[in-house]
Amino acid sequence: MHAVVRTYSGEGAKQLFELLEKRKADVESAMRQVKGFVGYALIRTGEGGTSVTICQDKAGTDDSLQKAKEWVSKNASDIAASPPKVSDGPVILHLK
Repeated sequence: MHAVVRTYSGEGAKQLFELLEKRKADVESAMRQVKGFVGYALIRTGEGGTSVTICQDKAGTDDSLQKAKEWVSKNASDIAASPPKVSDGPVILHLK
């Protein structure tokens, strides 16, 4: 498995996470279409928030990055949030 973490902070990050919370059904629909989808979480932080996507492989997390970028461009372009800091790598332990 492979995971990608997107951390949003700075200008527009709090507003973006307010919108993501209001539109969580739309976000869920977009993320469930990711190739090799295993799991997804949105976490609110004091500075904005973080999303974590777990997929079967790196191709899936790459797909999730593209879907997230498209969703933000289509639904939150007026917020003008700073691009996220992105980290990714192989999952070494996954608990359910």
